[in-house]
Amino acid sequence: MVDNDRPETPAEALRLLLEGNRRFVDGDLRHPNQDAEHRTALAPGQRPFAVLFGCADSRLAAEIIFDRGLGDLFVVRTAGHVVGPEVLGSIEYGTAILDAPLIAVLGHDSCGAIAATLDALRDGQTPGGFMRDVIERVMLSVLTVREEALADSEAAVEEHVRYTVEMLTQRSTIIADRLAQGKVGVVGLSYRLAEGTVRRVAGHGV
Repeated sequence: MVDNDRPETPAEALRLLLEGNRRFVDGDLRHPNQDAEHRTALAPGQRPFAVLFGCADSRLAAEIIFDRGLGDLFVVRTAGHVVGPEVLGSIEYGTAILDAPLIAVLGHDSCGAIAATLDALRDGQTPGGFMRDVIERVMLSVLTVREEALADSEAAVEEHVRYTVEMLTQRSTIIADRLAQGKVGVVGLSYRLAEGTVRRVAGHGV
């Protein structure tokens, strides 16, 4: 995709993401923007059409599951897509400086961070080291659907995606201002590992 065809609205950017995921699911991959000519053209600067904030899980490689290439996605990933200052600053950079019209939060089933959080809820014990920080941040969202989550981990996955979307729009005045101006949309997506599909679970401005 040349720069002139870059989507400029949140709705267009989301459509491009979902179309790429459909190709991935169907096995009809195009592998756009992965050639040497495009690589060279990108060297002076980048204008990604979406900030993709997802879990660091190795099965969740954004450019693969959305069938995109170099320069398309500004990807930020942490275990359990938990938010800290550096993460929030990176996402703000993607939307305010790089002018990406979409922020997509991507969670998934069989998430290790979710599973560890649910284990901590059951037995009252959390991992040591900095892994504890991840569990504590996921816990803030899971507690709101505790009973449902303990019975079905998918409830925890979806609530954590919704929680993350709300956190981005509430904690960042930069994102909130651009959202109010219609310059960015924020969407929460849930990915199913076996099927390769994504579906929307939350969103603002798109």
